[in-house]
Amino acid sequence: MNSLPQRIMEYAEAKPEATPIQAADLLHLGDRAAVTRALSHLARSDRMLRICRGVYMCPIQTRFGLRAPSLAKALAALAALWGETIVPNGGDAANWLGLTTQNAVRSVYLTSGPNRRLHFGKHPVELRHAPRWQLAAPHRTAGVVIRAVAWLGPREVEKSLDAVLPTLSGEDLSELSAVRAVMPAWMAEPLSARLADG
Repeated sequence: MNSLPQRIMEYAEAKPEATPIQAADLLHLGDRAAVTRALSHLARSDRMLRICRGVYMCPIQTRFGLRAPSLAKALAALAALWGETIVPNGGDAANWLGLTTQNAVRSVYLTSGPNRRLHFGKHPVELRHAPRWQLAAPHRTAGVVIRAVAWLGPREVEKSLDAVLPTLSGEDLSELSAVRAVMPAWMAEPLSARLADG
């Protein structure tokens, strides 16, 4: 009969990439204390990645060796697990929109949940709690605009809106208009003026 760590690996490897694995998922294989010890042993031997306390993921075998799961898939899976919104930070959003050429040194994402540090092998990711308005329209262009403008700040709001709004589709502009109510006044007012001007 296979050992408990081996049975855990078989279970984890049968799951889709970036599936979070927790001790509670494995109680059909053994009691909680034994499962917790086995997960710790697997993480120490690099057969499992300890993402954060109590959450593990299976690394992906490639012809070049093991790699961490796709960050996008992993963050989507963790957002679903925790019932949170997780989105790229405003600096990344501003870069994506062409409003800055700065590239972040660290991977930082905004979340509706608590601050956390995640570890994907040697790649740390920081989750920072953000106000609700900065998480509006997650995974939509309108949300990217909100986070980019928030990161650039009140001094740059008019210039950044003038640069971005002409590039947006009618659908994106409608979504941006629909979430104005949750924005701070310094962002909502200049946005409303530009949308009214067409």
